[in-house]
Parts: sequence; structure tokens; C-alpha cells
Amino acid sequence: MTFKPDKVQTLFRRILFQYWYFSQPPWDTGISPPELIEFIEKHPPGRAIDIGCGTGTNVITLAKAGWQVTGVDFAPRAIKLARQKIKRTGVKAELFIRDATKLTRIHGPFDLALDIGCFHGFSKEDQEKYLDELDRILAPGGFWLLYGFLKLGTPPSGTGLDEADLSHIATRLTLLSRRDGHDDKRNRVSAWLLYQKQP
Repeated sequence: MTFKPDKVQTLFRRILFQYWYFSQPPWDTGISPPELIEFIEKHPPGRAIDIGCGTGTNVITLAKAGWQVTGVDFAPRAIKLARQKIKRTGVKAELFIRDATKLTRIHGPFDLALDIGCFHGFSKEDQEKYLDELDRILAPGGFWLLYGFLKLGTPPSGTGLDEADLSHIATRLTLLSRRDGHDDKRNRVSAWLLYQKQP
């Protein structure tokens, strides 16, 4: 059996993510980003799914704002920690151990899909599977709030989204806003993107 390089890289990253949750992952700040808060302030509560929810910080933020929330993450340790946090805060939310490319028994429609740093790590093949799942669970007129690293250079290198990726997403969802920035912790160019599924 032979493995494609991107599959080996994905497997390695998954193992690394599992172990990170036994300490303090660099992305787990425990604080919801202002971009999510801004979205919540501008939109009435509905059903939301946090794809790659980690330890549940944003699940809790959404639930406290009146949203009916589902959180999914492939790392069992992350979901265990999220369940503990949710129990302590007393909010209601559903949590599942799921791969974002195979959201088995997760049923929409969701008015919001939140993804902070998940989609950009997938191979092209798995990004397509993810988008198929997103199309299945997202309500017509629903939103996808996405944070990801960007690939720069010619040709683009490393992990992250390049302009071709963003152009492809735009064939499936409407881009409402894009806010480019910089992730100081990881020294990476990044962007917040808000998409909408056609009604």
C-alpha cells in the first residue's frame, strides 16, 4: 500500500493535534474572536455548527447569545474538554467527534457554519468533500464564517488557502466580505471570509 504525500501529511497533523490537546494548543486562546462577536451582533440567533470546535470556546459564546449550537471536532480529547467546559458554564450544546469531511448523522439546516482554522489544512480532495458536506447542512441563505491562513508566493507554498482555492469556493458560495490580516502567534498571513449560500 502506498500513501500520497498529502495523505501522510494529513495523518501526521491529526496525530499532532490529538497530542496538543493534552497540553495547551497554540490556537486555543479561550477567547472568541471579534469577527464572531461582530457576526452575532448583526444576525439573529438560529442554528449554528462550529466545525473544528476544539475545546468549545465559540460553541459557548454562540450558545450564550441564544444560538442552538452543534460542535464537531475529530479529536476526542478536544470534545472531552469541550463537554467539561459546557457543563461548567451551564449552556446547552451538542458535541460530536466527527471529521469535517464526513459529518455523519449531522443534519441541518444550519444558519451559520463557523470554521476557525480547519478548512485551510485539508488537501484539495478533502476540501471538496468538506464543501459537499457544507452544502448539505447549510440552510439556503446560511452563512459560512471562515478563518484561514493564506499561501503567498509564485507558486504558492505551504499550508493555507491560495487565490485558486478562494476562486473555487466562490463558484459554490457568495463571498460577502474578506478581511486580510496577520496571525502574530504563528507569523502567518491570514484572512477572515464570510460566505453565503444562495437562498
